[in-house]
Amino acid sequence: MSEDVAPLPSRWARLGERLGERLNPLVVKEVRQGLRTRLFWVCFGLMLLACLLVSLLAYADMSGGSYRPKGQTYFFTFFVFLGLVHFFIIPYSAYRSLAREREDETWVLLTLTGLGPRRILRGKVASFLIQAGLYASAAGPFLLFSYYLNGIELPIILVVLALGALWLVFLTVLAVCAATLADGRLGRAFMHFVVLGTLGAGVAQGLGVAFALSTGSSRMMRGEDFFYVVGVAVWLMVSYGALLFETAASRLSLSTEDYTRGPRRVLVFQTVLNAAVLVGLWWAESQERELAFAGGLLGMVHLTLTGLFLCTDVDGQARALRAKTRVWSLLRPGALRGFRLMVVLLLGWTLFSALLQVGSPQTRTHHEPMLLATWAAMAYALLFLSAALLMGRMPRSDRWASPVSVRILFVTLVGLCSVIPPLVALLLGEKSDDGFLNLLNPTVGIVNFATYNYSDEQPKMTPGLLYIVCGLAVLATFVADRVLARRERQAHEA
Repeated sequence: MSEDVAPLPSRWARLGERLGERLNPLVVKEVRQGLRTRLFWVCFGLMLLACLLVSLLAYADMSGGSYRPKGQTYFFTFFVFLGLVHFFIIPYSAYRSLAREREDETWVLLTLTGLGPRRILRGKVASFLIQAGLYASAAGPFLLFSYYLNGIELPIILVVLALGALWLVFLTVLAVCAATLADGRLGRAFMHFVVLGTLGAGVAQGLGVAFALSTGSSRMMRGEDFFYVVGVAVWLMVSYGALLFETAASRLSLSTEDYTRGPRRVLVFQTVLNAAVLVGLWWAESQERELAFAGGLLGMVHLTLTGLFLCTDVDGQARALRAKTRVWSLLRPGALRGFRLMVVLLLGWTLFSALLQVGSPQTRTHHEPMLLATWAAMAYALLFLSAALLMGRMPRSDRWASPVSVRILFVTLVGLCSVIPPLVALLLGEKSDDGFLNLLNPTVGIVNFATYNYSDEQPKMTPGLLYIVCGLAVLATFVADRVLARRERQAHEA
């Protein structure tokens, strides 16, 4: 053997050293710290004990002469034990880990290590996923044991476990993002209860889907609709997980960094890919106009909620970022550029949805009300977002100018305008869905625009009323843009 060729053990040692250097040091720290906690060993022991007792019960049941297939029942029972840990304990532990870092003000010490917010968050998430893998390795043999009890097929087991793993990752990222949203003591207490409620709903949803898949017939997997539903669910978990992760990283970044590029870029990519997914579903479902209309409305709701966070960013940006910022730099920090990006995305999605509806073949339903409702949804979104910005940031006082205050104003405006007009109509002796009185009602108004009046053979809400709503939306958008531009100039001059 040549002397230049290194022996095999030394090669493995050097490979181990290189992997150790590239491995996020926070992963090792968090995993070691998590394995030393009492919570981990208590949950691990209880889950293992419960699985062992149920497996003994299954063995006694089958050996007692019962030949009925019991695989579905016992598989779901084992999955419940694993799901309680994966869908609640792991995400909640990740939330408390990051929240404790911020409460104890030890987050600054982590940033001094030079890892950066993204690497730190990746380390946090990866460490808890490793702990989840330890739980799964203990419950895995029991889950596969249910296959030998008959009544459940191996593909169904694999699909349930794969979807459960994605749901675990999504809930963990969601919990980590929630830990970055609240700053004050009151906000953290409120967010704590929100996380508990959300994770409780996540457990119920995850176990409900697992029950439906494990107890359902195997014919369900042979249908095309099954793969469509699973594909859309996977896409939603992956895309929203990436968006939540980038949002959490931007929340933990310094104000001197380009902290908005990550989440805004992911939002743009998500919108484009959502359009591609909608086109694929529309083409596969015989190009139905109703599908294009429903997908367009759901996308509008998504862009409205995300746009609420885009346009409520702080005014201005760091001095170090101004030199490279241009008018088209919509990914840069600042409420003005976030507002303009939100307007561009809403207009683009509305135009895409309208073209998809026009390109659909003729059906029994009338296409004109759907087009009116699509443009009305965009107009309502721009109108109420702009109104909330004007109420919060037009006055000289900054009392209502904070991002949280503007978001509360938006929710308040939408709630009041959705409830008061129907009540006024009833007091005046009119119908609760009167078109003129509910013209600025974002919920009843969209329903009215989408309704066709067969007695008059025309839409319930005429295009003239839509022009009024769109005109108010354009005016409010222009004024809000000028107000945000003025506040940005004032922030730069300060």
